[in-house]
Amino acid sequence: MQQTFKEIEKQKKNSNDLFSPRTAFAHRFKTIREYTETICTPLKTEDFVIQSMPDVSPAKWHLAHTSWFFETFVLKNFDKSYREFNPVFNYLFNSYYVQVGPRFTRSERGLLSRPTVEDVYQYRSYVNFHFLNLLEDASLDDFQKMIPIIELGLNHEQQHQELILTDIKHVFSVNPLKPVYLKRERGKFKANNLEWIKFDEGIYFIGHQGDDFAFDNEGPKHREFVEPFQISSRLITNGEFLEFIDHGGYDRPELWLSDGYAALLREGWKSPLYWIIDKDQKKHEIFTLSGLEELNLDEPVCHISFYEADAFARWKDCRLLTETEWEVAASGSPLKGNFLEDSFYHPITCHEQNGLQIEQLFGDLWEWTRSSYSPYPGYKTPPGAIGEYNGKFMSGQMVLRGGSCVTPRSHIRATYRNFFAPPSRWQFTGIRLAKDGK
Repeated sequence: MQQTFKEIEKQKKNSNDLFSPRTAFAHRFKTIREYTETICTPLKTEDFVIQSMPDVSPAKWHLAHTSWFFETFVLKNFDKSYREFNPVFNYLFNSYYVQVGPRFTRSERGLLSRPTVEDVYQYRSYVNFHFLNLLEDASLDDFQKMIPIIELGLNHEQQHQELILTDIKHVFSVNPLKPVYLKRERGKFKANNLEWIKFDEGIYFIGHQGDDFAFDNEGPKHREFVEPFQISSRLITNGEFLEFIDHGGYDRPELWLSDGYAALLREGWKSPLYWIIDKDQKKHEIFTLSGLEELNLDEPVCHISFYEADAFARWKDCRLLTETEWEVAASGSPLKGNFLEDSFYHPITCHEQNGLQIEQLFGDLWEWTRSSYSPYPGYKTPPGAIGEYNGKFMSGQMVLRGGSCVTPRSHIRATYRNFFAPPSRWQFTGIRLAKDGK
């Protein structure tokens, strides 16, 4: 008969070992799950159920889906006595795992007035209770099998913390009242001068390797040859992008990729998402999670599609980085930046002389690269439903790097590969420029 962790811990000489794997995972689980609910504290009941566009999911759905993940991939697989909170939730809150079963239509999640917000919080509590009990009682063999799934589930929840904020921002933006999620003062500073940092050609190791957590799409580690290139020392600002607009950037098809100009015409783009321009009054405003504000010309321009970023780069006679170049530039850089825990929920002006050659690599904004999202050499999709997490989306997406102002600090690293479709604008996305040669 296998020992449980309760029995194993009784045998330890130091019974107060707070750093045992079981205790550490329980602490992380509770901390991350509680932080998700903290993010939702400013919301009213009505805010939890709105779906303002197909890409946006209601906050209530995010709360339930992250619980569904632990229920489906941990509790059902390792707790023989576990009983589902509600069997229908497997249909309602499965996102895209075809191998798990049928799913409710993504674009109609906002139609679900039931289960109620209260029901969903009860569901979270139910899953938390059973998960922590399982963690305490699991055999050593089961716990070791659970570890990679728990790690994935915790990082998955952190992804949805970011999505809750990006989605609620869009939900609030379409409301004529322009509600405030949480008022934050960021200060007004002048942006540092944009400089160019040079990198030599060479063969570089790219991708993740090691025992610490990474998503499957971050590996395997491999070599890539990189030609000499230059990278801008900071992100592009609102003022610099406004110059692009004032010089007719949205009306010059020669600057745009064919699909990008088609999207521009179809969607009627004239400026970044959430900008409000009154040319008569020469007034520029931007909607933020702190409400409607005057556009700060020194803050990084955000909520930019890949197409807009690419067009701006062409206008500046530059280009976007490849994801390999970005990782080369970020390798060895300290993981400093404006993240979710800083509670600005908006990119801030890069003004401090902090000794870093390249600023804002991490946090503030996800940086579009010119690289399509595709597998690294030797990549294999993991078996089973978990394999649907990343691999099946390697078509029609572009890679973004670096994290944003709503990315948890402990969630990001230099090898992290985010990906979105080129027209996507509701995420906190921005622009960093690159040039060829020395």
